[in-house]
Order: sequence, then structure tokens, then C-alpha cells
Amino acid sequence: MSVISDNNDFSFKKTERLHHRNDIQELFEKGSSFYLYPFKVIYIAEPLDSKIKPQQLLISVPKRKFKKAPDRNFIKRQVREAYRHHKYLIDPEKLSKSLRIAYIYTSDKKMPSDALTKKLKKTLERLHSEFVV
Repeated sequence: MSVISDNNDFSFKKTERLHHRNDIQELFEKGSSFYLYPFKVIYIAEPLDSKIKPQQLLISVPKRKFKKAPDRNFIKRQVREAYRHHKYLIDPEKLSKSLRIAYIYTSDKKMPSDALTKKLKKTLERLHSEFVV
């Protein structure tokens, strides 16, 4: 059994969630994107501000691909859990900018959690290589 150290924060607080309509609209209008199956990742970087959390996240699973809400919620839960455990890859102390990230799940099938985690980790590593000083 491993012990979690104090400097690792595996929480996903409301301040880390992207939920303001204007912020989301700006992200989709002005943000850059890349695709890494099964995610389309849209992100925008802004100057670091003390009022804003260094990184905020939005997770979207289209109703068009998953008609039933429990299926969409399950996938969102998987993505949130993977992000929560690997968000340290984008270390807030080393970020020179504030990041807003949207993950759009593009597959029409559910993926096993370990495969989903590997893909999400690759997206975070790519973002890390772009924005960490």
C-alpha cells in the first residue's frame, strides 16, 4: 500500500472546473486544438492571474454518440479520475500561463479505464511540453 505525500493533491475542486459560459465560449472561439484518439483537446493559454486557477478543465461527451445519460456520465467520470491522478504532469508552479482545457470524447464506444488513462496522460504530456518553462 502506497502512502500519498502531502505535496500531491489528487483532488478535483470546483475552482479547477471550467463552468462559466463566457470562459467556455472564449475557449471554443479562440482556443487551439489537437486530436489524440479518443479526445479532441481544445486549450487556451492566458497570462497567469492570481484570481484564476492555473488550469481549468471541461469534459464533454456528446449526446449524439451516447444517447443514455448513465453512459455519458460514466465516461466523464473515467476522464475526471484519470485527470485527477495525472494533473501533476502540468505542474502549476512551473506554468508560465493559465491554461483552460476542454476534452471532447470523440469515440462512439466506451474504452477501458487503463486505455483512457494512457491517452489522457499523453495529452497532458503534450500540453506540458508546450507550456512549461
